[in-house]
Amino acid sequence: MATPATTLPEARTAAALAEGTSVRPAQRRRVDATYYLFLLPTVALFTLAITVPAIMGVAYSFTDSIGFGEARFIGLTNYAVLFSDPAILSSYGFTVGFALVTVVVVNVVAFLLAIGLAARIPARAALRTVFVLPMVVSGIIIAYVFNFLFSNSLPQLASAVGLTALQESVLADPDLAWTAIVVVTAWQAIPSALLVYTAGIVSIPGEVYEAASIDGASGWRQLRTITLPLLAGYVLINMVIGFKNFLNAYDVIVGLTDGGPGTATRSVAMTIFSGFTGGDYAYQMANATVFFLIALVLALVQLRLTRGKVAV
Repeated sequence: MATPATTLPEARTAAALAEGTSVRPAQRRRVDATYYLFLLPTVALFTLAITVPAIMGVAYSFTDSIGFGEARFIGLTNYAVLFSDPAILSSYGFTVGFALVTVVVVNVVAFLLAIGLAARIPARAALRTVFVLPMVVSGIIIAYVFNFLFSNSLPQLASAVGLTALQESVLADPDLAWTAIVVVTAWQAIPSALLVYTAGIVSIPGEVYEAASIDGASGWRQLRTITLPLLAGYVLINMVIGFKNFLNAYDVIVGLTDGGPGTATRSVAMTIFSGFTGGDYAYQMANATVFFLIALVLALVQLRLTRGKVAV
């Protein structure tokens, strides 16, 4: 009876055991010194530009520093005041609410666009290119362009057609200004989510849809029972990453409303940066530390939720 072929490593191991010699595990691959030579400048720059300033900022958050001059240690006073400051709480409330609404809008629109662009329609490749263009434009430039549209073009168009509700700029209305920020932020963020969903749809075997069509499944049923379940991991990734990114909103808000009217649209990032030049350096450093811890927790949650969700 024929015996299965033995591989070369197994043969060597068997021969070594027969001779009574020990079998040493494979030696660890040696890393070339050039690797560390190229890595050192990056680590040094990251340490000097990110790590050291972050540690100094945390240290300053326990003082009464105004950004220069002498500083006196005051312990947790800044943190105690932080959690009872209406302006800080308002900025967190706006930022979280804005992030939640925007992440839903972005993912719904991006998912529908991905489904539409996956169909066999004319100029599909050209349309994909057009929809991706907003993500390569600077956020501050987009914000200034939309600022002009919301402040001038839209009111003039509304006056021409007799739409009274939009004859005044929505950016000047404390109750509506946030909607403009959501629209502009979503317009810029949809392309990146669209690319993720497109990649997920392309990865679904076409035979699955063919089998469903043969069984008489309608397009809606295929979307509900095939596409959505198979894209659940991609949806989760877009939702978690999008929410974390939208919490850092800054440039679009600065270009559109600069936090106004009043402080109605002031985000946490804007509040932190404004304190650096307003004499609240140590206080806003405490705010930045808390915000960093929130971002860190979200990053850990993201890693936990997205691990193994998408097959590569």
